[in-house]
Amino acid sequence: MVNLRKQVDMAKATATPRRAQQADPRPPDVAEMRRRAVPLMDPESPAPAPEELQTLNALMRGHIQLLIPEVESMATALPMEDIPRACALACVGEARMRLRIGWPEDSEAVRLSVARKLARSVNALCDHWENLTE
Repeated sequence: MVNLRKQVDMAKATATPRRAQQADPRPPDVAEMRRRAVPLMDPESPAPAPEELQTLNALMRGHIQLLIPEVESMATALPMEDIPRACALACVGEARMRLRIGWPEDSEAVRLSVARKLARSVNALCDHWENLTE
């Protein structure tokens, strides 16, 4: 639990666009982001404990906030008629929409559903980040 909180704090600390930071030129750790997101996407996996679910939800939001400007920047550099550009920008729009869902007073089932949706957005943004950096 402590380690997960450190990851959430790190995700929040790195959630500002890299252009604003200019201090850390390292790429996002998409392998670690996927490692945290994939178990949430599996409907067969057991639901995390309520306090862990809150932490995972915050972690997924931090990952999304980090990935959106990265993917969007690379996608907008592509030609307007490029299909990967359109797909990546659609994914960015969907991820932004998902950042607006969920409330602390939601039931545990709703919070789990929101966390799974956020995890799917993290995974999709990681896909686009990898495709656009190849």
